[in-house]
Amino acid sequence: MTSAELAVCMSTNPVVVRRTMAGLREAGFVRSEKGHGGGWEIACDLRKVTLKDIYDALGAPELLAMGVTLEGSHCAVEQAVNRSLTDAFREAEALLVKRLDGVTLAQLADDFSAKARAHRTRLNK
Repeated sequence: MTSAELAVCMSTNPVVVRRTMAGLREAGFVRSEKGHGGGWEIACDLRKVTLKDIYDALGAPELLAMGVTLEGSHCAVEQAVNRSLTDAFREAEALLVKRLDGVTLAQLADDFSAKARAHRTRLNK
């Protein structure tokens, strides 16, 4: 698929897709071809690559959108709450990263294929 096609699927800009895919290309997970008929394609064994591998290739971005900020607040209550939540957020993120390591791209592909087959079956009835 092209960056533009992927961007439509993900409701984002093709530039964001290209930037993201560049990290995956450097890790050897995808490759790209320029020009007519070009685009991105998977270049790895789906059974050997986990979501943790993808996460690492993307620079281990922050996973939890709700974060704790310990700097800048002048409110003592906010500071106390944020200090108490810091460890909980770290533990939650560590658990999520651990779970990513247990999911292969092959598992995701199998799940997608099963859902697509079921969808086609429903449409053909």
